[in-house]
Amino acid sequence: MPNVYCKYLTAMVLALMLGMAVFQDYISKNIRASLPETHRALIRTCIPRNKSKNYVLVTGAAGFIGFHTALELAKRGDVVVGLDNFNDYYPVSLKIARASSLLEAGIAVIKADVNDLTIVRRMFDYCRFTHVIHFAAQAGVRYAARNPMSYVQSNIAGTVSLLEAIRQQPELPKLVYASSSSVYGNSMRLPFEENDRADRPASLYAASKRSQEMITQAYSSMYKISATGLRFFTVYGPFGRPDMSVMSFTNKILQGSPIKLFKQPDGSDLARDFTYISDIVRGVLGALDFTPSSGDHSFRHTVFNLGNSKVVDVSSMLSILQGLLHKNATVEKYSLPSVGEVLVTNADISSAHAAFEYEPQVDIQSGLRLFLSWYLSIDSKLRHDLSQYIPD
Repeated sequence: MPNVYCKYLTAMVLALMLGMAVFQDYISKNIRASLPETHRALIRTCIPRNKSKNYVLVTGAAGFIGFHTALELAKRGDVVVGLDNFNDYYPVSLKIARASSLLEAGIAVIKADVNDLTIVRRMFDYCRFTHVIHFAAQAGVRYAARNPMSYVQSNIAGTVSLLEAIRQQPELPKLVYASSSSVYGNSMRLPFEENDRADRPASLYAASKRSQEMITQAYSSMYKISATGLRFFTVYGPFGRPDMSVMSFTNKILQGSPIKLFKQPDGSDLARDFTYISDIVRGVLGALDFTPSSGDHSFRHTVFNLGNSKVVDVSSMLSILQGLLHKNATVEKYSLPSVGEVLVTNADISSAHAAFEYEPQVDIQSGLRLFLSWYLSIDSKLRHDLSQYIPD
């Protein structure tokens, strides 16, 4: 027993000595996590265990929504561990900036792929997660035309890998995962309701997210895993994705570059249910608390829309950005490319409101002002990286 105690104490001292600086260094160098590095981060975070706390794994923690969700979970007292593969779909410097902010908040982010079951199982061994939030995914609609296998590997195989790890736990954690409004395809029935048809995807991305829902439903039924899927609607805000229209338009307005606006076949504007990040995160936490315990008679799989519920023309969003920046953009109008973009999105959020009192608070004008306040304050190197990114 004394030897075991000494080994444990040595491991703890080593973790404290290397501490935050070592983990910051390995994140900054963007290298694959080794098992010893993973051990140190997990020991620091999960040992000794506090039985009164939630232990939450957030996959895709260096992504946009995962980052903000992890911060809010930590603020309310949950023990949070992040997982992210830091892929280069958009500038990795943005993901590193997010991970650095998480590190400052005491949240470890393990650099590994969700398909790496050796790492994922090791994380469960150390932390015995009570909750899992699965946001790791390959995003983007047009990117799929050039990189179809990345969607199968990340969104479908990655989900199966995580579900395999979950089902093997002696105490099954709750699961909340990210789906997408894209599963509704080009439905003209507005607003979109959760029980609407979702079997006519307009893109490979949409098909992969709908597949994720169906696979999770199957695992929930077979293994009594309580799971909640969240269909997000056009999320924007600080630390957002540069391939999304809000940041992309902002970059181009400031650079004086032309902005492409796509039109519907009848010439009208595309329209989106733009949803500010803080509203989304409140919805995620509400869904997490709403999800019942796994493994008993109350387990279930449920899907909810999380959006603002108000439709805004993309050209109107651009006009607001121009007004806030006091600078006009050069606009070029194009026919919609045949790569899976939908014409209009609009969320019916009544189910989420009834289940966990989801109620968006931030309108588009206020949300864009908050986004610009962040964007104009970031360091010059990161802004340069973001401004040079050209979305597909």
